Amino acid sequence: MNAYIEDIARHEGQHVVIHGWLHNRRSSGKIHFLSVRDGTGFIQAIVSKATVGDEKFKQADHLSQETAIIVHGNVRADSRAPGGFELDVQDFEIVSGSTDYPITPKEHGVDFLLDRRHLWIRSERQHAILRVRHEVITAVRDFFNDRGFILADTPIFTPAACEGTTTLFPVDYFEDQKVFLTQSGQLYAEANAMALGRVYNFGPVFRAEKSKTRRHLTEFWMVEPEMAYATLDDVMNLAEGLVVAVVSRVLEKRRRELKVLERDTSRLEAVQPPFPRISYDEAVKILQDKGQPFEWGGDLGGTDETILSQHFDRPVAIHRYPAVVKPFYMEPDPLRPELALCVDVLAPEGIGEIIGGSQRLASYDVLLQRLKDHNLPQEAFEWYLDLRRFGSVPHAGFGMGIERVVGWICGLEHVREATPFPRMMYRVTP
Repeated sequence: MNAYIEDIARHEGQHVVIHGWLHNRRSSGKIHFLSVRDGTGFIQAIVSKATVGDEKFKQADHLSQETAIIVHGNVRADSRAPGGFELDVQDFEIVSGSTDYPITPKEHGVDFLLDRRHLWIRSERQHAILRVRHEVITAVRDFFNDRGFILADTPIFTPAACEGTTTLFPVDYFEDQKVFLTQSGQLYAEANAMALGRVYNFGPVFRAEKSKTRRHLTEFWMVEPEMAYATLDDVMNLAEGLVVAVVSRVLEKRRRELKVLERDTSRLEAVQPPFPRISYDEAVKILQDKGQPFEWGGDLGGTDETILSQHFDRPVAIHRYPAVVKPFYMEPDPLRPELALCVDVLAPEGIGEIIGGSQRLASYDVLLQRLKDHNLPQEAFEWYLDLRRFGSVPHAGFGMGIERVVGWICGLEHVREATPFPRMMYRVTP
């Protein structure tokens, strides 16, 4: 019967057929050890001359890396084997050959591998990362769907900025119109929340930041929940619940992949509620006490976030930043109007911000003034102002970057490995 490697434990003692590719091969006398992958996992297939005969045995000795093969064999438990099972090969068929596969088992430079990303993703490590990514995305969708949130996606082409005009990618549209690739679906999510109550959108966003740090991509995926009749505290509670649910799901479903990545899972098991919540003021004091030259009023940089996140064994929520370093749409703190009712959630181990959110401005007059203060064209935001003209209520939400979450959970040095085909400042291929 046809079988997938990830389900191989169900077929112990049975004859199965695996459709896959040769990952690598080694020989020992009258036995060939074939590492076969099928997209769901990797398994060692044992080819014995006594079983397959001289001709097939010789053919197996000349199989090259990434040859497409169909393997027929008996499943046998072996505690020494990766995954706990091996395949005693009875026969195999070559579907398609592979000559001079460029990514060999030796070490390769990052640029070499990124140039061949379409092949690099076949490797065991990248395979594990992308399966963890799948689990993260599944966990995110389940979390919101199970809590009554409605998926309401938002446009990728937008007429105006959300986060700041300097990080927009312009696009030539029809009849000499200029539009932009979205930086965030948040403004539209607010409109959806006024109609549906609790919503989320999930899709790609684009930031034209000229940044080459290990945390930045120019194209990434973000989930953005938005809630009507909600406050900053609601945002912090929801964000904490989401992160705990995602990490728990990966620990439950993807232990094998985390083992391949040699991830210290004890660090992930510490991700339990409640998360520490500190004010921006407290964060500044921590940085200054640790000798970091940081002055009140500035935005946190990558080094600052790393220092703060290392201060805790689980994600930390930092709230109430100075309004001047945050976008125009955030509600001011009624007790200290110079502060915004906002929060950033920093992951431990140096990955930095994974969630940014806030209570949104509810006042028409204040929003109109903020647009003027930020030199944003009022005509492009008339529809957004309508949300304050017609039944405005307190509302709040956040955005969570998928690649940073995957990078943190997998323990990656750079988020470029957290997506199948990364787009960075100097890389748009393959």
